[in-house]
Amino acid sequence: MSKLADALPPGVLAGGLRFVFALPAPLRRLIAGRPIVLDGQRLHPDSQLLLRLQQLTGENWSHRSAAANRAGLIRATGLIGGPVLTGVSVRSLAAPREGGEVPVRLYRPDGLADGSPMLVFHHGGGWVSGDLDTHDNLCRFLAVEAGVRVLSVDYRLAPEHPFPAAVDDAWTAWEWAVEHAAELGADPARIALGGDSAGGNLSAATAHRAASGNGPRPVFLLLFYPGLDASRRRRSRELFGNGFFLTDEKMDWFIDQYAPDRATRLDPRLSVLLADDLSGLPPAYVATAGFDPLRDEGEAFAERLAESGVPVVLRRHEGLFHGFANAFGVGTAFRLAVAEAVGALRTGLALANSATDVPEPA
Repeated sequence: MSKLADALPPGVLAGGLRFVFALPAPLRRLIAGRPIVLDGQRLHPDSQLLLRLQQLTGENWSHRSAAANRAGLIRATGLIGGPVLTGVSVRSLAAPREGGEVPVRLYRPDGLADGSPMLVFHHGGGWVSGDLDTHDNLCRFLAVEAGVRVLSVDYRLAPEHPFPAAVDDAWTAWEWAVEHAAELGADPARIALGGDSAGGNLSAATAHRAASGNGPRPVFLLLFYPGLDASRRRRSRELFGNGFFLTDEKMDWFIDQYAPDRATRLDPRLSVLLADDLSGLPPAYVATAGFDPLRDEGEAFAERLAESGVPVVLRRHEGLFHGFANAFGVGTAFRLAVAEAVGALRTGLALANSATDVPEPA
């Protein structure tokens, strides 16, 4: 990390980022450099500016060790996640599991009545980093803007807890959330699953397990740039594996931490895209980023859902890169992308509500 990033307190750097993003467009373009076009897509000016500032300050989400990676994500999120959103109450809870518990955090928008829908959310971070705090502001935003309760899951991380610890925790939290929905103020018939990156992987795996007849089913699936196939490299990984935040090298490192046994990478609980049958999954909104190594597998998953008869909306944000959901504190493009997902979540939950209200035939 550069001397500049080391020397300045995170609050100063965050303020500096917001200042730069508030500059007139010509100055922002000058700092960002010449437009980048790749695979027929133009990197959005907000994306290019943020990546350029990351380069200039030396900020880097490190993968030298699990500890360094976790500290780096905490710092990065603090810089680009924006001020903490208000208008929501927060409770710390726990779902019991064999040998311990899965910490969870419940978000309730102020004034939201009991019986609301709920989103069970899994954070990203390559199964190695991320926690309730790195995705706190995103969960606040989803709760307030969608008008839902959000239950954020703090699953166990690798390499201390390799596959399938995280996906087991996700399932434990999911069953607990449905069983205790009324106590949490939520409607047990209107619970969705969602997550970003590795969290999207856990959400899809949980939904697939539920669809296989193993437990309560979610009514909607909200995925931000999910990782869904650890068994192969796709074209987007070759195109965008360097220079766009999530790198090819980082991806190798993450999967080596989470699934060191290569045979497990074919397991549908990890590579959901390899599952034989996806037809029982709930309606889904899949958001991918154009400049993301994971782009193609997320889009392949959406295609398979459609082929299986599952209602799905695939939205590629062509000019954005991996991790945009945590960057809505700077610029406008990232926030608009998350706001669009919020609209999809609201619609999906409303349609689920309408379906449950249809009377049985006489």
